[in-house]
Amino acid sequence: MPTHPRSTRKSLRRPLAGLIIALACALALPAQARETVRIGYQKSSTLITLLKAQGTLEKVLGKDNIDVSWHEFPSGLPLLEALNIGNVDISADVADTVPIFAQAAQARLTYFAEESASPSAQAIVVAKDSPIRQLSDLKGKKIAVTKAAGTHYLLIAALNKAGLTFGDIQPAYLAPADGRAAFENGKVDAWVTWEPFLTSVQRQLPTRTLADGTGLASYKRYYLTSTAYAGAHPDVLTRVYQQLQEAGSWVKKNPRDAAQVLGPLWGNLDADTVESANAHRSYQVEPVKADQLGEQQKIADVFFAAGLLPKAVDARDVGIWKP
Repeated sequence: MPTHPRSTRKSLRRPLAGLIIALACALALPAQARETVRIGYQKSSTLITLLKAQGTLEKVLGKDNIDVSWHEFPSGLPLLEALNIGNVDISADVADTVPIFAQAAQARLTYFAEESASPSAQAIVVAKDSPIRQLSDLKGKKIAVTKAAGTHYLLIAALNKAGLTFGDIQPAYLAPADGRAAFENGKVDAWVTWEPFLTSVQRQLPTRTLADGTGLASYKRYYLTSTAYAGAHPDVLTRVYQQLQEAGSWVKKNPRDAAQVLGPLWGNLDADTVESANAHRSYQVEPVKADQLGEQQKIADVFFAAGLLPKAVDARDVGIWKP
């Protein structure tokens, strides 16, 4: 039976009209709003620093209309304070001690990744001609240390091993750059520091190492976010976690290339120094597990016993995000 011309025209108009309406609706929709994730970091935040330098997160997150803003901090404690009050969304790696101090200040934080143990990445150093020959010789001495850093716990653990307490020494709470200046100018008797500051001072000044973290402090580094952000943006954390794992693997497989990228970012350190410093870090990014926070509890108990925390801390009373 032949099709009537009018019927054909009507049948053609219907899909055409539907297409026009669909296009009009699409054009009327507002563009997807862009978001920004604010990342806080320190100079020693190697993997995040690499991702920043290479623009990796901007590329990965930009596909989902997410911008990245970067915020540098002198040490871990002010970084987590900024995280707690909502000035940043994600914290690059901080030493294992830092979350304990943040918990004591009632911060609601969530772990979302860790770097496995790197005990030799921090140490107590003295001048090569110093009369301090063993840990017990630290009694009564002035020691530069960054408050709440992993080295703070290392110092206490080393003193305890020597039969001393934190009250037996004179702490000089200094950020790494100030600690280096005080040590170099003889204003302090010893300095407790971490990489890359450790290898830098060992290669540039005549020093001796009294002890590193081996057998005293495993020195894990943790990545954190606010509990609220973890609940609202698991997709962002997933992408950041994946890129951290890839960056950690790349550093270990390409130590020289990594050193050449990081050297200029670390105060123009030479590649040999950076490569040596990185050899002391595991850079193995893993999920955080509640049943493996035992050393965190030990750290909390040691600081509380030394009178350095205002109250006892349950190290497991934190959020843990799982990738």
